[in-house]
Amino acid sequence: MLLLGIIGFLTIVAVDQYVTKKNEQNLFSSIQNIPANKIGLLLGTSKHLQNGRVNLFYKYRVNATAQLYKAGKIKYIIASGDNRIKDYDEPTQMKEDLIALGVPANKIYLDYAGFRTLDSVVRAKEVFGQSKFTVISQDWHNERALFIADNKDIDAIGFNAKDVSRRYAWKVWVREKLARVKMVIDLAINKQPKFLGKPVKIS
Repeated sequence: MLLLGIIGFLTIVAVDQYVTKKNEQNLFSSIQNIPANKIGLLLGTSKHLQNGRVNLFYKYRVNATAQLYKAGKIKYIIASGDNRIKDYDEPTQMKEDLIALGVPANKIYLDYAGFRTLDSVVRAKEVFGQSKFTVISQDWHNERALFIADNKDIDAIGFNAKDVSRRYAWKVWVREKLARVKMVIDLAINKQPKFLGKPVKIS
């Protein structure tokens, strides 16, 4: 039992380090330095926490996306998130907040089936027809998204939104370590998005 625990721990550490290093040259934290792309893929999360406070991960991602657009680093945005139930709609919420920050509504496309990072990245290619884009999220999330993109022959770079203190979100940090192992397994078995659907043309 102890041996299995040690093997499991070492696997998590090895996968985590590999994913971190794999695309570090394609991650940018400066708007001035990041190359321009036609499309920005904004990865969704809930706007509010269970206690009712604004989720800082969400706030920083949306703000970063608006900044990229205003700087001319992206021309269109795919807001990809979860809308599996009627009363929970991440993409629409992101669109509303982007508009409030000055992004024109006709520059924002909604992906209602971005249930997981893998779904969001693959659907950007298979549904929205994009094989080159900028992923927008926190750095650790971008590392995983770019790892998926690389596996799917997508030319992606990442823009790192402001991160949140580990003390504030330690559970998210722990989940990310496990999510990386699950991602590697999903890619190995060629797991597909839950939904694909009809193609969406971006002007």
